[in-house]
Amino acid sequence: MTDTLSAEDAKLVTLARATRARARADEGAAVRDLDGRTYAAASVRLAHLDLSALEVCVAMAVSSGAGGLEAAVVLTGAEPALSALHDLAGPGVPVMVGDERGTIVRSLST
Repeated sequence: MTDTLSAEDAKLVTLARATRARARADEGAAVRDLDGRTYAAASVRLAHLDLSALEVCVAMAVSSGAGGLEAAVVLTGAEPALSALHDLAGPGVPVMVGDERGTIVRSLST
């Protein structure tokens, strides 16, 4: 399924993979806002802070003034929670879900 991605979506996969590997995290994610800016993050697991990679991406986009999102990628071994993404972007945003290696295995929508 990764072979059929647009260049912009493939970039999101690359960013999510690289960020996850660099942080040695359980998850990696990347999102693209309505202006074409991208945000990539890894999951955060601390004693007093527990955020999915997708939640960190959404927080980064919000703090940068993004008015919405047009696409997301999340690399995880678990079922991704899309509530934060839906809060910012609303319904209909494509979410590509991949395994920990970065192979996209399915697509969802907010």
